Amino acid sequence: MYANHQDQQILPGDFFLPFGGRLSENNRWVQLSYLIPWRRVEQEYSKHFSKDVRGGRAVSVRMALGALIIQEREGFSDRHLVQHITENPYLQYFIGLPAYQEEPPFDPSLLTHFRKRLGPDVINQVNEWIVQAGLKDEQNGDDDQNNNEPPRESGQSEVNSQSKAEVQEPQTHQGKLILNATCTPADIAYPTDLSLLNRAREKLEDIIDTLHAPHKGEVKKPRDRRRQARRDYLRTAKNRKPSRAEIRKSVGRQLRYVARNLKFIEQLVHCTPLMALSRRQYRDLLVIGELYRQQREMYQSRSHRVDDRIVSIAQPDVRPIVRGKAKANVEFGAKVSISVVEGYTLMERTSWDSFNEGSTLIESVERYVERFGYYPETILADKIYRTRENLQYCKDHGIRMSGPKLGRPPKQVDREQKKMEQQDMGERNAVEGKFGEGKRIYGLGLIRTRVRQTSETVIAIQLLIMNLEKRLRLLFLLILGELFGTDFGTTVVIA
Repeated sequence: MYANHQDQQILPGDFFLPFGGRLSENNRWVQLSYLIPWRRVEQEYSKHFSKDVRGGRAVSVRMALGALIIQEREGFSDRHLVQHITENPYLQYFIGLPAYQEEPPFDPSLLTHFRKRLGPDVINQVNEWIVQAGLKDEQNGDDDQNNNEPPRESGQSEVNSQSKAEVQEPQTHQGKLILNATCTPADIAYPTDLSLLNRAREKLEDIIDTLHAPHKGEVKKPRDRRRQARRDYLRTAKNRKPSRAEIRKSVGRQLRYVARNLKFIEQLVHCTPLMALSRRQYRDLLVIGELYRQQREMYQSRSHRVDDRIVSIAQPDVRPIVRGKAKANVEFGAKVSISVVEGYTLMERTSWDSFNEGSTLIESVERYVERFGYYPETILADKIYRTRENLQYCKDHGIRMSGPKLGRPPKQVDREQKKMEQQDMGERNAVEGKFGEGKRIYGLGLIRTRVRQTSETVIAIQLLIMNLEKRLRLLFLLILGELFGTDFGTTVVIA
């Protein structure tokens, strides 16, 4: 059962502390609590629950979303997150508790359900509300953070009040849209054909043991030769510089061991149904079946390429993403396409399969129009976005796209054009800075969740936190401007 939590946000001074004192209004968690549209998220969150009065009361959206923001911002594990919330009154205020309590507000196991319940769609919607309100505050030069109500809701209502005609047929161009894509690596070991087949063989051996257990002593156990298979694997794995012929020979052996085990499982199924397996074992069996097919196809064709290649049995959704970087030519994880508008980061597309990011330009521009009600003046992107289709689309809609014209370069260099290209290149580096900020500080460099949906939720939360941090820096500079009589707002817009 879920009950709507429509209570107004309490002030820090009203938060009850049993040991005396009061919370500081200048604390970062207090300020962050004013930047999130809790009521709007409550409406989206409540859609995932039934109206049945039976059952326990679900956790409020503020507690669920607030806990996930704290976890990704500070890098806590599930258990450590609950411990820190229990010990810190500011964190308890941030997740919506009215008073300090010594008992944990929820069990650590609920965090997985929080990530599944909210999902990337809800998080991306919250992120757009925050960005729209932030841009509105920067344009108006107003500091709405001293109000008791989150400033996000008032900003979003005015943006949404535009008519559909204004959104479908914008008459003005405003702002710059920066586009780029990156890979968010998953927390998996570097995959090789030999290691994947060895891991598959070990899992199949456990499945054989489970299926044979009910008939132990009655039916002879299949001879899977696991000790010999282990020795064959280690002979090559422990070799520092095995030759290609040796690796191929070892891969062929492991393929035969896996095929032998799969055949034994087909025989055991006639005696013991697959329902005897756990959910994880049944899922691994399905993944290994596809993995064996792919590895056998590559082994027979003497190639290392196959469609939808599996690189992890535990996370079969992960795909190799070729990025061509100096540090790592291939990364393993979800590919994320983002846009940057006035320093704010927005999600454009998340895919576990590799895609050409140039194909996302048109839909990114259309989404820009839906968000803000007008086309961008300029699009800053690298060469892969400069296709004939994209250039023609920008020309038809009066949008300038960065970079030189297609075709042979002119004999005489236009200095003004060259200067503009260099300026565009410098401004486009802002998106690279966002990638570096997300990967080095907020955890985009290594996604530790193991399920596809929860991984997408974590990626969306990372972008949301980056925008919240930008708004928090804006608030800090506006406070400095009031203290010293200097206008720091323009500095924030340029940054």
